[in-house]
Amino acid sequence: MKIFSGRANPTTGAVEWVEEDEHYDYHQEIARSSYADMLHDKDRNEKYCMGIYAAVNRVKARGQKAIVLDIGTGTGLLSMMAVNAGADLCYAIEVFKPMADVAVKIVEKNGFSDKIKIINKHSTEVTVGPDGDIQSRANILVTELFDTELIGEGALPSYEHAHKHLVQEEWEAVPHRATVYAQLVESKRIWSWNKLIPLHICCKSRNCERTIVPFSAMEKCPGAPSVYDIQLNQVPQSDFKLLSDVMTMFRVDFSKQVSSSPGSNHVLFKPVMSGKAQVILSWWDIDMDPSGTIKCTMEPYWVSSTPNNTPWRDHWMQCVYFLPEEEPVVQGESMYLTAHHDDYCLWYSLQRVRDEEDGNLPVAAIERPVCRCWAHMLWNRPRFGELNDQQRMDQYMQALKKVLKSDCVCLCISDGSLLPILAHCLGVDQVFTMENSSMSRSLMEKMFRANHLEEKIKVIEKRPELLTSEDLENKKVSVLFGEPFFTTSLLPWHNLYFWYARTAVDGHLTNNATILPQSASLYTMAVEFKDLWRIRSPCGTCEGFDVSTMDEMIKDSLNFRESQEAEPHPLWEYPCRSLSEPKKVMTFDFRQIVPEKALSTKGSLELIRDGDSHGAVLWMEYHLTAEISVSTGLVQILNEKGDCQWNPHRKQAVYFFRSILEPEARSTCPSAIAYSIDFNPKKGELIMDYKFLE
Repeated sequence: MKIFSGRANPTTGAVEWVEEDEHYDYHQEIARSSYADMLHDKDRNEKYCMGIYAAVNRVKARGQKAIVLDIGTGTGLLSMMAVNAGADLCYAIEVFKPMADVAVKIVEKNGFSDKIKIINKHSTEVTVGPDGDIQSRANILVTELFDTELIGEGALPSYEHAHKHLVQEEWEAVPHRATVYAQLVESKRIWSWNKLIPLHICCKSRNCERTIVPFSAMEKCPGAPSVYDIQLNQVPQSDFKLLSDVMTMFRVDFSKQVSSSPGSNHVLFKPVMSGKAQVILSWWDIDMDPSGTIKCTMEPYWVSSTPNNTPWRDHWMQCVYFLPEEEPVVQGESMYLTAHHDDYCLWYSLQRVRDEEDGNLPVAAIERPVCRCWAHMLWNRPRFGELNDQQRMDQYMQALKKVLKSDCVCLCISDGSLLPILAHCLGVDQVFTMENSSMSRSLMEKMFRANHLEEKIKVIEKRPELLTSEDLENKKVSVLFGEPFFTTSLLPWHNLYFWYARTAVDGHLTNNATILPQSASLYTMAVEFKDLWRIRSPCGTCEGFDVSTMDEMIKDSLNFRESQEAEPHPLWEYPCRSLSEPKKVMTFDFRQIVPEKALSTKGSLELIRDGDSHGAVLWMEYHLTAEISVSTGLVQILNEKGDCQWNPHRKQAVYFFRSILEPEARSTCPSAIAYSIDFNPKKGELIMDYKFLE
C-alpha cells in the first residue's frame, strides 16, 4: 500500500507531498541503524559469549534448568549463544517488529527454533504463566539495552520491571554490572562546542576593532540537556588538559533489584592540576561475570593499557558533558563531582567542599540542565564550534572587506549568522538579516542588543519568497551574503538553499548586486576508511552463527529512495585515506538564479594509492570571492599515505561503494572509479552513481 507523506525539502525549502511505501519509515530505521556495527564488534560479541557460558554453567552447577530471558534480542545472537552454552529454553524479546521477524528466521536457519521463542513485545508488556508469553520466570537475564550514555535507551526501567516481574528470586545477569567513569578536563576546543566565546574582530584598513560578545542569558545557560556522544579517541590529548584522575562515579549491579528513580552519586576528589573546570569526559564498562574477569570497556586511548589497540565501535562511544559554567579549580583543593541521573539521562555538577564539611556530607540534587537562552535549541554543538572558529571568521571578514562599501544595502540569508555584525563593523549602516522562525529572530535580536546593534541591524522573520519592499524599507539590496548555513541541512548540498533564497529575492536586488559567496563547487574523492566501512558491510556469520538474513534485510531497506543516497558523517571522527586526488565535479553560480535545466557531469577518479576503495566522500567549497574560498570538507591531505584532515564543523557526505554492500560483486582491483552526478534544480536533488573501472 502507498501513503502520501509531507516532507520539507532542505535544498529548495519547499514542502512536498510524496508517495511512499507504507513501510518507508521502518526501512529508513533499518538502513540507518547500527545493527551491522554491533555484529562486527568482535570484542563485544566474544565478551557476551564468555559471560553467557559462565552464567549458564553457574545455574547448571546449582542443579537448575537454565531459563534465559533475552531483552532486546535483535538478531537473536545472544539467545543462540545461550543455547549453545547449554540453556534449556530462551525467551527472546524484541519490540521492533521487522527485527523480530528477522530474528525468527535467523533462529530457524541456525536450528534453534525448538529452544528459542521470539516475542514481539516491549518487555514491560510480557506476561508470565501457563497462558502467558513466557511459561515461567527466567533465572538468567541477558540484555543489551545500552547506548553511549549507558541508560539512554531505557535500561533502568526495563531492568526494574524485569527484576520485579520476569525473573526468579535468584538470577544470574549478563552483563553482571556496569561502572560509569568520569574525568574533569579543561579544553578550549570542547568548551567551544557549548558556549559562544567572545570573538575578536580587527580590520585595520577600516579602523575597526571590537569584540562580539554573547548576551548574559547565553553565558549563564547550562546548555542542551542531551549528552554529546563522540569518538573521543579522535580528539588529540593536546586539545584538553586533565584536571583530575579517572573517577568511578557509580555502579549498577544487574543481578540485584535496579531502581529507575532519580538519584545522584558524589565523589570527593582533589584536582591533580589547576585550571578551568569546563567539561566532564565520561565512559563506562560492563563486567560480564561477578568476578569482573570478563570486561568490555569503552575507555578512551589515554586511559587504556593498549592505547594503539582500542576496539572500534560506533554504537558505543564516549560522552562529553558540559558544566553549566566554567569554574577555576586549584590543585589539591577538595571538591565534589556529582553524577545525577533520572531514568534516561545523566548530568554532572561540581562543588567545592566548604571548610566546615568533613568530606562525607551528601551533595544536594541539581535539576537536569535545560537550555533557556534558545541558542542550544537552534545551534548544535558543531555549529557552536563553527561560530567560535576565529580563523574561519577572519576569512569572512577579509571577503566582506573586499565587497562592502559604507553606502551598501546588505541582506544576510543564513540561520543564526554573525555576518551582519561583521558587515556593520566594516562601516555599513544599512544591514538586514532574515531568520525563519520567531525563536531564531528573538535569539539574534538578543545577540545584536548585547552588542549595542539593535538599532543598526534589522531582523526580518520571513521566508525569502515572502519578502516585500516594505521589509527592506523600500531599498534595493546591493550586497547579498550568507555563510551559507541552515539548520535543516544534513548533506553538504542542502545548503544550496541559499541559491534558491537568492533566486526568490532576485527582484529586490540591484542590477549589479554582489553575491557572497559568488559560487560553490562540489568536490569528490575516493577513500579507504579505517573503520567506518563496518557500519555498512554485511556480516554473514557472527561468532559461528549465520546472520545473513539480517544482511538481506538491510540490503532491501537500502533500496528505498533516501537510503540509496550518500549519508552524512563527521569525518574528523572517522579516519580515512585518500585513494584519489580530490576532484571538482560541479559548480553552482550564485550570481545567476537557479536554472531550470538540470546540471550533469561524468568523469572518473584515478586511483593513485593502493587500498580498499570503500566509498566516495563529497563536500562543498564556497568561493566567497575570486581569491577567498571556504571548504566544508577536506582541509588537507596530511602525508604520502593519504591521511586526511577534515573540517570539524560540518558533516561530509559518504557514498559507500557496492564493494562494501555486496562484496561478492567485486572481482578485481579497480584502476579508476567512474562517476555520474546529476543535479535536478526543480527538486533540489543530487543523484549520483559510482562504478569501478577494472
